[in-house]
Amino acid sequence: MNLIIQGSDIQNNDLRAIAKLAQASRIDRITDEAFRMIDAQPQAEIPAYCEKANLDYAFVPAGKKLTDFGLISMDMDSTLLAIESIDEIADMHNVKPQVAEITQRTMRGDISFAESLTQRTALLKDLPQEALQKVYDERFRLSPGAEKMLKHVQSIGIKTMVISGGYTFFADRVKDRLGLDYAFANTFEVQDGKLTGQVLGKIIGSTGKGEILKKIREELGLSKEQVIAIGDGANDLKMLEEAGVGIAFHAKPILKEQATYSFNHIGLDGILNLFE
Repeated sequence: MNLIIQGSDIQNNDLRAIAKLAQASRIDRITDEAFRMIDAQPQAEIPAYCEKANLDYAFVPAGKKLTDFGLISMDMDSTLLAIESIDEIADMHNVKPQVAEITQRTMRGDISFAESLTQRTALLKDLPQEALQKVYDERFRLSPGAEKMLKHVQSIGIKTMVISGGYTFFADRVKDRLGLDYAFANTFEVQDGKLTGQVLGKIIGSTGKGEILKKIREELGLSKEQVIAIGDGANDLKMLEEAGVGIAFHAKPILKEQATYSFNHIGLDGILNLFE
């Protein structure tokens, strides 16, 4: 087993202390912000030490390669993107505090995603459709490391997909902009150039995300072990369950508890350092 340590400011004394705890045979440098400890053993003290030192850790099977995977599936808001697009739309309609509060309750798992999206979309009634483009033009922001990660995995033939509980207006543009292979999201109803406050069709929530990932995975002829899924909230639980590796990215506790690995301090490009 290898232990991957990642962080923006890794101190040598911390590396030595963690290696001693893990009884690692040696430490290999991957980058200035990532190190691989060989023949490491999981120990109860390691998570607490890393948390105190602001470091991310991951025990990864030796010999596991990034090329072993064929698909990476990502949540969009607060995962692939560093914004919650619906909150930014709400800001244009002067209802951001109300929408943001519902968003946080949803990510914690306090209310169902379908009910949450219905409530938040209703608050956007009568917003001019042009406001959506304004949000995209002015507030679009990728999460740290997203572009680097995507360029690398795409260069080695891994398929990329976003499955969002947000809206197709943004997911489709993200797909085109980043060259993703698939994008799935919910659709606003628009009449006379304004949002009606309704969502068209079946809402993609936690269960839907899992179903979509499983469907695409099977279409590609991939096993569960060949899939990486990345999310940040409760509505990503089912998606992570359909993947061999689930990554909680700056996530809520409910998702961290179920994920294979948690990234609390590093960007999405940290995925590239996990595997040999």
